[in-house]
Amino acid sequence: MSSASPLAPGLLAGDELLTSAMISDSLDAAGLRSQVLRERLAPVVPGSRAFGRATTARFLPSTDDNPDDPYGAAIDYISGVTPGEFIVIATDESNDSAFWGELFSAAAIGAGSVGVLTDGNLRDTARIAGLGFPAFSRSRRPIDFRMRLAISETATTVTIGGVEIAQGDLVIADDDGVVVIPQAREGEVLALARERASRESTVLAELLGGQTLRAVWDRHRVL
Repeated sequence: MSSASPLAPGLLAGDELLTSAMISDSLDAAGLRSQVLRERLAPVVPGSRAFGRATTARFLPSTDDNPDDPYGAAIDYISGVTPGEFIVIATDESNDSAFWGELFSAAAIGAGSVGVLTDGNLRDTARIAGLGFPAFSRSRRPIDFRMRLAISETATTVTIGGVEIAQGDLVIADDDGVVVIPQAREGEVLALARERASRESTVLAELLGGQTLRAVWDRHRVL
């Protein structure tokens, strides 16, 4: 996540350095073993990362059109994004079109969003990359969504990659994949992740200093 991205409410300084692997291990430790999306949604720019609260929308196939305001529902949704939110859009893996590109990304940056995640398509990917906006998707297509897809719901629970994502859940995405922390358990999971991050720093230093993997494991129980 860019250093300019705002932290979501509930996160602390330094949490932006937590990785999807650290969060996944912490969810396992909390007994939540099915919170990693089945598919790896690829970032437009390798090395991208985003961590924020989900603001959700569902796109479904639609041939309806409003010539006076054809993008009204999408405009209203993006206009409602607040700082620290991670835009999460479910399409049931639709390949009918893209629905997100450069200008939506610019608006999201202006609203303080930390990134966008979708099981559908993006377009304008080189321009999204140029904006530095973290964007993760199943694929890319240049086709406009008008009269192909439309928003059916917002601020609702969606399912992407076999994982439910509710409005307000914490979502982290990086090169390794996407992990979801249910809002009701986030305090416990974040505490575990912060403690793990601290121990991993110590473990790394000891391994680089020549201590054996067995000795480090026996001492810290972290790998």
